[in-house]
This record gives sequence, C-alpha cells and structure tokens, in this order.
Amino acid sequence: QVQLVESGGGLVQAGGSLRLSCAASESFFSFNSMGWFRQAPGKQRELVARIYSGGTTNYADSVKGRFTISSDNVKNTVELQMNSLKPEDTGVYYCKLVGRRSRYDRFADYWGQGTQVTVSS
Repeated sequence: QVQLVESGGGLVQAGGSLRLSCAASESFFSFNSMGWFRQAPGKQRELVARIYSGGTTNYADSVKGRFTISSDNVKNTVELQMNSLKPEDTGVYYCKLVGRRSRYDRFADYWGQGTQVTVSS
C-alpha cells in the first residue's frame, strides 16, 4: 500500500525556518498535483501550497512570499520551504498526492500521516 512519508516538522521560534519533505513509498505512473495542507485544533483543514504536474503553483494568501513548494516529478516527492514562520502557522501539516499507479488505474488521493509544526512567540 502506498504511503507518503513526511519529515521536517518540529518546534521553531517565530521568524525561523523549517523545510518539510514528503516522499511516496512507491512509484507512480503520473500525478496531477502534490501539495501541503494544514489543520489547527478547532479549524478546518486548509490548503497551504500545491504544485501541479505542469509546474503551476497555488499558495494560500497567508503564506505567499514566505513559503515555497517544489517537487521532483520522477521521484514523486514534494517539499515545502517555510521561512519567516509565524505562530499562526502552527498546525498539523499533511502531504497530499493526486495520481495514479499505472495507466490502467484511476486517479486517487493519497495523504500523509501529518507532521506537527509548532511556532513559538
């Protein structure tokens, strides 16, 4: 079964940086997008950043200019460089991949287990 393995979360002071990484345990034939979502207690899960197979990116307004998403289409990995972190960036960050294992499979959503990011004042 495909797993998305995340790393890079942790505790950092405001103004600091973290780099999140996510890698699929198995290869994919193709993918539509890879991205990061986050969720804080009592809040809905929200899109942080997403990158499509063609290279187009989307960012939440709250992170524009501070976060950068990148991907390796061959390795099916995605990274999120987070700079100038703020306490409001605190939450559980989830990696998501939309892709298919082969040309005969349907596209499906794959989610990571989530990694905690805590930004202190």
